[in-house]
Amino acid sequence: MGWLTKILKGSSSFKGQYHGRYGDDRVWDEPRRHSDASSSGFDVEEIDRAIALSLSEEDQKGKKVIENESESEEEELQCIKSDSEDDEPNVRAQLEENERREKAELEENEQRAKAQLEEDEQLAKALQESLSVDSPPRYDNANSFQPFPYFFPSSYRTCAGCNAEIHGRYLSCMGATWHPECFRCRACNQPITDIEFSMSGNRPYHKHCYKEYHHPRCDVCHNFIPTNSAGLIEYRAHPFWQQKYCPSHERDGTPRCCSCERMESRDKMYLSLDDGRKLCLECLDSAIMDTHECQPLYLEIQDFYEGLNMKVEQQVPLLLVERSALNDAMEGEKNGHHHLPETRGLCLSEEQTITTVSRRPKIGAGYRFIDMITEPRRLIRRCEVTAILILFGLPRLLTGSILAHEMMHAWLRLKGYPNLKPEVEEGICQVMAHMWLDSEMYSGSGSNAASSSSASASSSSSSTTSSKKGKRSDFEKELGKFFKHQIEADTSSAYGDGFREGIKAVNQFGLRRTLDHIGLTGCFP
Repeated sequence: MGWLTKILKGSSSFKGQYHGRYGDDRVWDEPRRHSDASSSGFDVEEIDRAIALSLSEEDQKGKKVIENESESEEEELQCIKSDSEDDEPNVRAQLEENERREKAELEENEQRAKAQLEEDEQLAKALQESLSVDSPPRYDNANSFQPFPYFFPSSYRTCAGCNAEIHGRYLSCMGATWHPECFRCRACNQPITDIEFSMSGNRPYHKHCYKEYHHPRCDVCHNFIPTNSAGLIEYRAHPFWQQKYCPSHERDGTPRCCSCERMESRDKMYLSLDDGRKLCLECLDSAIMDTHECQPLYLEIQDFYEGLNMKVEQQVPLLLVERSALNDAMEGEKNGHHHLPETRGLCLSEEQTITTVSRRPKIGAGYRFIDMITEPRRLIRRCEVTAILILFGLPRLLTGSILAHEMMHAWLRLKGYPNLKPEVEEGICQVMAHMWLDSEMYSGSGSNAASSSSASASSSSSSTTSSKKGKRSDFEKELGKFFKHQIEADTSSAYGDGFREGIKAVNQFGLRRTLDHIGLTGCFP
């Protein structure tokens, strides 16, 4: 089963331009106003005196111009009187014209003086405010954000947060201007006062809020998944369950469930089987723990084969065994192709003595199974198949799919099929396991005939056996999908490629024609 490796980019950090003062404690602060301006190199009183003197001089200049113009007009009037005493109407008209001109010039000079006064007042105010503003702090670290100095624009600015006009301090970031209190984290809704912040889409976050909401956590240790040497977030993910975990857990001995293959979380306990396997509590809920408990399921699968007109004539013994017993049986078996890294079922054709699990164990201290009773059983060969062995402690659906696979081996041998290539034999057996899972998932609780057979055969079973019938839980439905996914995604040549070639032939020609073709040619049609 291949595992996925995911690599994500870490959160991007952005730096906003704060037009204001930034304090050492990394909290945006109001600009301080100093009462003592001597350290700035300017004397406020001297500046005020210079401004007043400038206004006085401008006033004197205006008056001088007006007086000179009056003297010239008087001289001109005297010349007119001396030269044109007889032309009195013309003189009067000329005097009126001069008065109008003088009045217009006076109004123009007054407006000019007023405009100059306003400009001088604005200049004085700007100078006075510049003396009260601290210089922006300097940073030696080249990677740190250095805020821009104060800026007092002549035109107003609109806050992108509240759409109100900005007066005084403002932030310039994300292509807009903001009141400092309006630039807020999307997660906690508090103002962002740090030098750097993170972005998700067009939404700003505190760096710690972004990490909390967007940085993936390990599903095993529940810590933030660390970044690799390149600064990227790298983690492993189960291809079906999408369980995310740190790459280190593949090397630190973190156990997996022997059924669903999920890693054991730090806040959950898996049960320990005597043969070293671990079983999660969800899989334990439908697990089949001994040979007697598996008999109803065996009858259901016999009915499934009979419904396909593939009845197994001989009664083949079914035994649930531990891992060690299954491995010993594999070594004594001369024929067959075994699924690595672990075989969970075996169709025996040799006479052997097998140790079988005869009574369901109990759960003891430390989440371990105790009081499991095993007994040896001598298998005598009466036909081409001596027994079917299944690993104990697996969920019902997984046990059933393994049993359907091994029963197909028995059917092929009992029907006299020649020795087939592993890709063909294992492939068609996987097709039968996949078809049984399909029928179980479709029916929801198995066929009525199977249910009645199970009820008659399991009258003395434990109460846990009865819980495996009826409506399935949501997890068991997902578990069935996972077992189908395992068959479909198998990468081995015999079990994986053989299944894909076999299911293609069955879908195209049907099961019966495919089996007839295999019997004649030894390969798929």
